[in-house]
Order: sequence, then structure tokens, then C-alpha cells
Amino acid sequence: MSFMLSRMDVGHTPPIKYLPVTASEDIVLGEALVLSAGKLTKCGAAAKPAFVAVGPKNAAGEAPVIAVQDYMTFETTLQAVGTDLKIGSKVTLHTDGLQVTATTASGVAEIVRMDGTAVGSGVLVKF
Repeated sequence: MSFMLSRMDVGHTPPIKYLPVTASEDIVLGEALVLSAGKLTKCGAAAKPAFVAVGPKNAAGEAPVIAVQDYMTFETTLQAVGTDLKIGSKVTLHTDGLQVTATTASGVAEIVRMDGTAVGSGVLVKF
């Protein structure tokens, strides 16, 4: 899975921006991203994503993104078994930028709902 916008605590549709992508990267739908040297790149495990891709990189080298806001909730999956996780746990991002781990040290994604604790279980997170 990937980070998909699930809910917003406001009644607005998030604007889509097209931003340049680091040349060596392929952006995929739902990938957590940050800006580095003015270009989009995959978000690190313990960094709060600034953007989530809403489509792949285009021929112009830009990707459509929405800015991550505090009032947004995203659906994704667990990359690892999360038997010790609970609502309110803050976990890190997986290296693929598309899922969360079960690691709580330096976590940035707060779990607000869990569908299970097995690998691949759905979770809702806020950043």
C-alpha cells in the first residue's frame, strides 16, 4: 500500500502542486516526500513528510503532490509485526516511503486506528 489521504478535519480539498523531482528518483502514488535542495525526494524514516505524491513523476520531471497538514489522516500498512503498538504510538516510516514500521524510537507517524498487528495490516496515521 501507500499513504492515501483518508480523512480531513476541515471541509477543504487539498490543492495539488507540481514540484520538481530529484533526477535519480521515481515517485509513486502515495509516497511520503520532503524537499531537498528544492526538489522532491523520499522521506527519511524519522522525518515528518512535507508532501505525499498523488501521482507519478511526469515527463517534465515534476510530481503532483499535496502538502501534509496536521488535520489530515492517512491510510497505509504496517511493514513489520506491530504486537506492541497501540493507538497513540508514534512509528517511523519504512525505507520505501509507502508504509510504517513498528519502530517507536524517533517515530513521526501517530497511529490513530489499527486493523491488526500483522505485516500488511491497515493503519490510519497522522503526522
